[in-house]
Amino acid sequence: MASLAWRNLFHDRVRLVVTLVGIVFSVVLTSVQFGLFLGFVRATADLIDRSGADLWILSRGVVNLENGIPFTERKYHQALGVDGVAEARRLTINFSTWKKPNGSDESILLMGVEPEGGLGIPWNLVAGRVEDLRQPDAVIIDELYKEKLGVTELGQVFEIQGRRARVVGMTRGIRIFTTSPAVFTTIDRARQYFGLPRDQTIYVLIRLAAGADPEEVRQSLQSRLSYVEVLTTAAFARKQAFYWMFETGAGVSVLIAALLGLVVGVVVVAQTIYASTMDHLREYGTLKAMGASNGYLYGVIIRQALISGAIGYALGILISIIVSETSLSTTTAIILPWWLLLVLFVITQVMCVAASMVSINKVTRLDPAMIFKG
Repeated sequence: MASLAWRNLFHDRVRLVVTLVGIVFSVVLTSVQFGLFLGFVRATADLIDRSGADLWILSRGVVNLENGIPFTERKYHQALGVDGVAEARRLTINFSTWKKPNGSDESILLMGVEPEGGLGIPWNLVAGRVEDLRQPDAVIIDELYKEKLGVTELGQVFEIQGRRARVVGMTRGIRIFTTSPAVFTTIDRARQYFGLPRDQTIYVLIRLAAGADPEEVRQSLQSRLSYVEVLTTAAFARKQAFYWMFETGAGVSVLIAALLGLVVGVVVVAQTIYASTMDHLREYGTLKAMGASNGYLYGVIIRQALISGAIGYALGILISIIVSETSLSTTTAIILPWWLLLVLFVITQVMCVAASMVSINKVTRLDPAMIFKG
């Protein structure tokens, strides 16, 4: 049965190519759309997930990282006295203006960090060091946005809010969901850019002591600190992603496009597999005339669909992976985790089998005498 299905598929190479093209198109369309959605989700919360913190202290009412509300540093010192807290670092974040060499302005997301700590600092540096932020007017940018910011080399001097800013390092792959690139500097320098008082911060990042229970420490901090909210990194990341992807509506359009891609893919595969089966009606009529049972025909058709689906999936995923790898050098990443590839394989095979089942009813009602008609 399997060998017959295989021979039936490869007997007409042109027909097989048409079938595979439809499946490949479906796989590429669906995987790229869902990969874009996952890439956007990661970009929204990457600064939180990669902060190195276990807990975040933020003002009540803050719904996203980029629009934090300042609070007094007294809470930072109070947090240091809570059992289970191994390290606490301050972090300021705000939108600011970057003046390019040609005189035009570019919106940026300015991150004020403590370079001597391990929390909230830039990661994956490809030029310079985090410690270089201690130099006068020093900032670190991501290489993905250097053209957008007009940066051509380290040491270039720009202006942020009318003050000097000198590029001393570059990271790789720190993407931001908004159009404003992340620019890192020290917390004291960020306060000067923002005009934020020296006794205020926007976030406090907490690293727990070894063996400390995150929920117990979170509750202890929450009970001791007033007018602020204490969240785990995972909870804050979910809150951040939900805000940007759904409350703003930005992610909904991406998700709808991904679901439409899936629907289009199903339709394309269904039409392709159905047409391929219909083209073989005379062959199936011959098999019935030779005494083949309906069950046997079911097996042949379904195996053809599975073989077509497997080949089309392999080709489609290969193309999708190439597209994904290429996107990693741009500001918009297409993320294809292993579980998504597995889900897409199952979906592809289900689509192919479902499409073949539509045509099975036509095959089982064949009159074997049709092969003797003109």
